[in-house]
Amino acid sequence: MQEAAIEAYKLPKDLQLISPTGSGKTLAYLLPLLLKLSADYPENYTQKLLAMIIVPTRELALQIEQVFKQMGSKYKINCCYGGHSVRIEKNNLSELPAVLVGTPGRIAYHIRNGNLQVKTCKFLVLDEFDKSLEAGFQDEMEYIIKQMAKLEKKVLTSATAIAKIPEFINLLTPITLNFTQGMQQPISGMKLKQVRVLGDDKLEALLLLIGALHDKSAIVFCNHRDAVNRISEQLTKHKVIHGFYHGGLEQIDREKTLIKLRNKSIQLLISTDLASRGLDIPEIDVVIHYQLPLKEDAMVHRNGRTARMEAEGEVYFLLDEKDHLPDFLESKPAEIQLPVSFQLPNPPQWKTLFIKAGKKDKINKMDIVGMLLQKAKLNKDELGKIEVLDHSAYAAVRASKFKQVLQLVQTEKLKGRKIRMEEAS
Repeated sequence: MQEAAIEAYKLPKDLQLISPTGSGKTLAYLLPLLLKLSADYPENYTQKLLAMIIVPTRELALQIEQVFKQMGSKYKINCCYGGHSVRIEKNNLSELPAVLVGTPGRIAYHIRNGNLQVKTCKFLVLDEFDKSLEAGFQDEMEYIIKQMAKLEKKVLTSATAIAKIPEFINLLTPITLNFTQGMQQPISGMKLKQVRVLGDDKLEALLLLIGALHDKSAIVFCNHRDAVNRISEQLTKHKVIHGFYHGGLEQIDREKTLIKLRNKSIQLLISTDLASRGLDIPEIDVVIHYQLPLKEDAMVHRNGRTARMEAEGEVYFLLDEKDHLPDFLESKPAEIQLPVSFQLPNPPQWKTLFIKAGKKDKINKMDIVGMLLQKAKLNKDELGKIEVLDHSAYAAVRASKFKQVLQLVQTEKLKGRKIRMEEAS
């Protein structure tokens, strides 16, 4: 898919790339973009904006920015999105980056307020473009695209196609690469199952199902954030370790939840469809549809969180008396019976250490590794994934060693400074 995208990018045509969740679409457009920039512009280029990547969510924007930086390019990239400081973004844009990634509303804001000039932009990527259109960003996207008078290439990517591309996007003789055709049927490693609930007590049924999964990682999908909150409250009462995720949370809380999921401090996530696409999260063993997806593409994105890259996975449809399997489901899931009593899942083998310092404080991963291996007396296999943000950092530590680590780091310093360290809430 990536090789085909790189070849298609060389042609003087726009590109529509449809490929399954987790297949590497980000690199499929960043690699040819970087090759094109390298061929035409010096790496210290700062005169004008050359490329823009528009995405529907802040998490995806931050993820793309991180991937771009990890590629080792010297081209400046900035990120802007709702919930971030407008003042900081305006300051960052005072010296235009070569590449800008952001959400439609915030990008449109900066253009309207004279903080961002886009008339010279030559390359436009709309990542998860169908989601942006669904989320009601059409007006902002149309406004942004109309300001770009010198676009040479447009790339649209998603895991699901839409029937009609809006005219304002103005695709020019586009090439379409669709790597999802023929994938309506479940892929070989995905097992579809259904659970029939007597009455309408789905919460109890969900608890029984979660207990039966033992140590498997799982995402429970809901259609509404109030359902996410309600389930989370019940899981907390039953002492089930989990995270929850939806658009009503503060940005830092969403980031912490994803970090803990990536480093395996939580194995269970309750979420709206916000977690179904565009996020860098690990392979998930089980997907549970607590509330049924309303559209086929929503189901495709949810199910795409498991059985990826030839791995195996399970998908459960939780059905009460009012629910019916979606008409677009082409194969009938096997019906299973729930256990009669709830069994509390084993706690995760990792816990997350919160460190109140980050990149802006000149703290990097190796500083944290050195401190935890030397001062906290951890072995390498007792230290897991470390993520460093601008003003904070998070390190996964074996749960069996966590109390010891907390005691030993209370008096330690990083870069000569006393820094607060505690278990991530």
